[in-house]
Amino acid sequence: DKIPFHPYFSYKDLLGMILMLTLLLLLALFSPNLLGDPDNFIPANPLITPPHIKPEWYFLFAYAILRSIPNKLGGVLALLSSILILFMLPILHTSKQRTAMFRPFTQT
Repeated sequence: DKIPFHPYFSYKDLLGMILMLTLLLLLALFSPNLLGDPDNFIPANPLITPPHIKPEWYFLFAYAILRSIPNKLGGVLALLSSILILFMLPILHTSKQRTAMFRPFTQT
């Protein structure tokens, strides 16, 4: 009735990992530009700054904050305060219930 973990699930996970690494290796070796950004294929001109420069997706929040405030010091302070607010949210939680049972992400 019970299946032992080591021979069955270990080999199953090992086979899945080998299959995924093989697919990734084939993608990287035979078509390396398939998932690339099209802006990277524009030839560089050292005399002109391109107008389409924007940061990667994980820096877009900081880019938007810094662009929306014209003062440089104010933009840096706003960016630091937004990050500080994210770090302070768990500390400022004032609910009496500590369980996650009644929170919206568990109500599916």
